[in-house]
Amino acid sequence: MKNQLRDLQLLQVDTLLTSFGAVQSISRPRLGWVRAIRESLGMSAAAFARRLGMSHAGVRKLESSEATDTITLGTLRKLASALDCELHYALVPRTSLTQLLHERAEVVARERLAPIAHSMVLEDQAVNSSLNNLQFDRAVKDLIEGSRRELW
Repeated sequence: MKNQLRDLQLLQVDTLLTSFGAVQSISRPRLGWVRAIRESLGMSAAAFARRLGMSHAGVRKLESSEATDTITLGTLRKLASALDCELHYALVPRTSLTQLLHERAEVVARERLAPIAHSMVLEDQAVNSSLNNLQFDRAVKDLIEGSRRELW
């Protein structure tokens, strides 16, 4: 039952994150989203500063910190609100979580089986490649179905 819930959670999060796939192809403007949106609206930095209750120099500093990835999420949320925007925050995997999990299981299985295969060769007890592949596939399956903490 516990594994079924874990697998369901993986499927649900994976499905949810696939909708962000199109967002991955959108790159942030060089000077940041805040400045790009503010300028697109025709809003001066001084007018934006008044909306935020801060100085013009403060706005420039915050826009610069967004462009250099040093801004905090809380501050970015306040700037977005002042532009009548919403901040959406997500970690978007480069591949699906299911694929990431499978690839990691393969790496761990190789690491675990390599010393055994090496010892078998040294003792002149090498197993043919089809049996090695079968053992590898079983190890990957066991890792995925077992405690996933062993993968990391």
